[in-house]
Amino acid sequence: MNKPHIVILGAGYGGIMTAVKLQKQLGQNEAEITLVHKYDYHFQTSCLHENAAGTLHQDCSKIKIKDIINRSKINFIIDEVVSIKRETKKIRLKNRKLNYDLLVIGLGAEPNTKGIPGLNEYTYPITDINSARFIREHIEYNFASYANGIKKDESRLNIVIGGGGILGVAFAGELINQIPIMCKEYDVEKTQVHLYMLEESTTLLQGFDEELAHYAITSLQSRGVEVIHQAKLNECQDNKVIYEVEGKEYVIPSRTFIWTGGVEANPIFEKAGLTLKNKKIEVYSNMLSTKDDSIFVVGECAYTVNENGEEILPTAKKAVEEAAVVVKNISLWLRNKELTSCQPVKQGMLATLGRDDGVATIQNHKVFGWKAVLIKRISDNHYLYKLGGWNLLLKKGNFHLL
Repeated sequence: MNKPHIVILGAGYGGIMTAVKLQKQLGQNEAEITLVHKYDYHFQTSCLHENAAGTLHQDCSKIKIKDIINRSKINFIIDEVVSIKRETKKIRLKNRKLNYDLLVIGLGAEPNTKGIPGLNEYTYPITDINSARFIREHIEYNFASYANGIKKDESRLNIVIGGGGILGVAFAGELINQIPIMCKEYDVEKTQVHLYMLEESTTLLQGFDEELAHYAITSLQSRGVEVIHQAKLNECQDNKVIYEVEGKEYVIPSRTFIWTGGVEANPIFEKAGLTLKNKKIEVYSNMLSTKDDSIFVVGECAYTVNENGEEILPTAKKAVEEAAVVVKNISLWLRNKELTSCQPVKQGMLATLGRDDGVATIQNHKVFGWKAVLIKRISDNHYLYKLGGWNLLLKKGNFHLL
């Protein structure tokens, strides 16, 4: 009798944790497991803003997949997913095809450009290690070009961030602390550098407690971030950003526009005929797709709600808890038993504002300043321990208090 083939697409937080837990829980004769990922490493998404700002080297955020999976239990394929054919249970990759009996989708989402002219061509999203590294090198290149140029081009020193959510705020906090260091390195006057944040709503960090959001705005502004509320983005060009506030149009000369203004579903999901809700794959409480009972969904691409019916923000904690439920249900599925439900993830809200500042809500308690950063570091270290035990924690963990 052929063993059922379980295919995991994506090695983000949800995908890699599913793979690691499956290799521990299932025997070699129970199922064949294949993990597909476009890189040979997993990376900590929660650290990408630091990589992009240049405050943390990208190698610190990368974890070699071969170091955390058992290759005798899991087939690891480095490739990109092209399409999913649910009718025939086939997956087309760039370089091969796969059949599956059970599929786990953990591919994540893509930046949502909202059809704004020039946004695809002239913006820099923070999506993975490569994009973060490119942003850091791009900013440094513009500093060097300004310092060495005969004609001083102010657009090289104007940096614009589109979107005041968790990622945008975290990146702004890191970058504004890094700017004086870059100014010293490239002999640029700090007064010549401007960091703008465009936010469509009246506040940053929507969904956060009002007091926490106000603290975040005050912290960023006090360090030089120019926060522009109710800013509707009209167009992005190679050397300028055009936006309007209350019907009046403004232009910022800039060659660096970092887009953090939301994500949308990977086109593969819609082409596969999966039901989408708020640009994510709709799932039942057992993490199965509402459209296909042979497809589990985990992490950022899964639409899940809390006890009040409100969508749960995609976080590492959410993905890890969902992975645990998916693994348990795969084990039950193999034994023809009833699947269990995923309890709504009870999580706090956390956003860092630089190396030693941040805001958080933990069990209804508001946390400000360095304590919020400490909570994030503890959370990141706990994740590393769950993923790879003491070896990975000691190798990749952050043990600096501040």
